[in-house]
Amino acid sequence: MNEEIRIQKKQLRREIAARVRALPQTVREQASEAIRRRVLALPEYAAAGSLFLYIAMPTEPDTRGILERALRDGKRVYVPKCIGKGEMLAVRIRGLDDLAPGAYGILEPVDCSETAEPSALDLILVPCVAASPDGKRLGHGAGFYDRFLEHNADKTVCLCFSAALSDAIPTEPTDVPMRRVVCESTVIFQP
Repeated sequence: MNEEIRIQKKQLRREIAARVRALPQTVREQASEAIRRRVLALPEYAAAGSLFLYIAMPTEPDTRGILERALRDGKRVYVPKCIGKGEMLAVRIRGLDDLAPGAYGILEPVDCSETAEPSALDLILVPCVAASPDGKRLGHGAGFYDRFLEHNADKTVCLCFSAALSDAIPTEPTDVPMRRVVCESTVIFQP
């Protein structure tokens, strides 16, 4: 990794994280609800038989409403399970009761008997620290999603608070661009 880019990413993570943490909880909740509505209105959501989504940390758009709706809609729902340094699986769940705190204190599936390859998923919802209007994504820095999405960028929808949008996100060749970025105020599509 280029040391200069690593430093730029670290600095941007701090700036954006501080900006998002400064948002009142009610603002984050309202923004998450608006993002949920926008995701559920996407044609990709309607067409998806299978959906991969993250379980949100407090500074990320909440995905619980999307998860619950997808289960009610009869979609096969998969969530991440960290299995090693920078590696994760897509594990099917059938409800929130299938989750327990795991790596990094994030809810993860308990039973990992049913998994899917990223190529078998119809829609992949991705978290970020920051995203740009041109589809660049800044993650937390461990590379889990970039490895997972390496050949599946065309299925990606990054969920991002408007406060976490940035025009200048430093990237490297291993950073996977997002097909769409969904914020509470807009949906950005990358051709």
